[in-house]
Amino acid sequence: MLLEFLRLKRTYRNISRIRQIVNVFLKHGFGQFIEQLNLQRVVPFRKRLKVLGAPPELTGHSIPQRLRLAFEELGPSFIKLAQVLASRPDLITKPFADEFKKLQDEVPPFPFHHVRQTIIEDLGVPPEELFDSIEEIPVAAASIAQVHYATLKDGTPVVVKVQRPNIGTMIETDITILKAISSRMVKYIPETEFFNPTGIVEEFSKTIRKELDFTEEGKNACRFRRNFAGHPHIFIPSIFPELVSKRLLVMERIEGVRIDDIEGISRLGLDRTEIARIGVDAYFKMFLEDGFFHADPHPGNMFVMPDGRLGLVDFGIIGWLSPDMMESIASALVALVKKDFDALIDEYIALGLVTEDVDIEAFKREFKADIIDFLIPLYDLTISEINIAQYLDTLMHVAIKHRMKIPSDLLLLNKCMLILDSIGRELDPNFNFISIAEPYASRLIKSRYNPKKIYKQMQKQINDLTDFATTTPKQVRILMRKALKDDLHIKMTPLGLDRLIRDIDRSTNRLAFSIVIAAIILSSAILTLSDTGGRVFDIPLLGLAGFLMAFMLGLWLLYSIIRSGRL
Repeated sequence: MLLEFLRLKRTYRNISRIRQIVNVFLKHGFGQFIEQLNLQRVVPFRKRLKVLGAPPELTGHSIPQRLRLAFEELGPSFIKLAQVLASRPDLITKPFADEFKKLQDEVPPFPFHHVRQTIIEDLGVPPEELFDSIEEIPVAAASIAQVHYATLKDGTPVVVKVQRPNIGTMIETDITILKAISSRMVKYIPETEFFNPTGIVEEFSKTIRKELDFTEEGKNACRFRRNFAGHPHIFIPSIFPELVSKRLLVMERIEGVRIDDIEGISRLGLDRTEIARIGVDAYFKMFLEDGFFHADPHPGNMFVMPDGRLGLVDFGIIGWLSPDMMESIASALVALVKKDFDALIDEYIALGLVTEDVDIEAFKREFKADIIDFLIPLYDLTISEINIAQYLDTLMHVAIKHRMKIPSDLLLLNKCMLILDSIGRELDPNFNFISIAEPYASRLIKSRYNPKKIYKQMQKQINDLTDFATTTPKQVRILMRKALKDDLHIKMTPLGLDRLIRDIDRSTNRLAFSIVIAAIILSSAILTLSDTGGRVFDIPLLGLAGFLMAFMLGLWLLYSIIRSGRL
């Protein structure tokens, strides 16, 4: 029955976790979903009756709100999954994405003796031999790790980031369970295939596993530090490689205030407009020069230092952009500024957001009509009045409407821009970062006409043509040989065949069930005419038992048909 779940390690913890997940979904009104996945048998019979009965009280909450509450109750893995989904409105729709953005992963801290144990296990020595001092009370605690202030033996102030005990095991268990749930969703609820649940879980598992490996975060920090070496306004803390493991990270401490602490910035006597400009300038350098960007720029990861520099921390989530993608993004930004929507559409196509089966000309007409319809109220604004966040949000919704295929790194970039715009406007209500983006975009576009770059592109094209010219005759000979030998095979993938087979299988099962019920009724009718066995109300006991069994089975069959919505 639950073969996918039984493939998990048969430990009490795993079975208990499955039951906990199912019970939380039941509690928040997802009983029908649990039944559709055929998971009701993992809960006690008393609760199972509630699943098969009327849905629970919804207490005025929408489905996205109830799902957020369920994820919040289920802990770190589901909170992180919701945070990944929050940046994928193209997959889960905007109401769910907006609701998941509200999820916070601040949780109570774990005891210091676990921190001490992790340091000893990973570094081989107690903290007293590594640090001159270490504060036992953490300065921050999240679902994956917590952070402690410490001082090295040479007096260097540092922060020590330590993973929660057993968090890796818990998340791996949840990933396995989520994979099983996603496969059952596709199997039993075919309409969910549009949202690609297995792909979502796969993307989540890659993200969370990278975030769990602090050695990767250390490498990312070192790369950012190289990219910003010598930058007068950006500070990337140094990492101490000898004090880094998968569960432990020690980095240089940043002294300063959060970027959203307006009063703190004012007390430091710093210009808020300049701080906003520095932050956005740094990110456009990442987007349009480095192709490697810090993808989690919330205010808790950005600190304003007393000397006016901006310090960045937490490099677990990063994004990559190829040179071609950077050029297309730069061109799209320039097209936005000039309101050149034809060029903007061309860049969307160049980015590979339009699938091959789409009629390009029809797409251009419909997409442009939607853009004009959405943005016509903004046509008369000057460049300084353009709200880039509003533009990006609108373009994202138009892209989702046309079911464009949006790479995850582009969605991360879009999320970063929206957060940066929000931070910039909080620091300075009149701030707009189009003027900061334009120099980077123009420089990148001009680099297209660099003679060295043109020469490299021509060389690549010539190499491609040479390869094509030399391999095509051989491939044609192979094709002709197979055709002459009648050994040419054409592979066809009929769309929707799996769903049709499932529907036919379900229908035949119900038909067979109905035939069995009819046979029981017929047998019972024959038995009522016999004189064998005891009698109840002057009806032979075997005949009465057969009628009762047929009646119960008939009710069950009718109930299942009604619940399927295909009466």
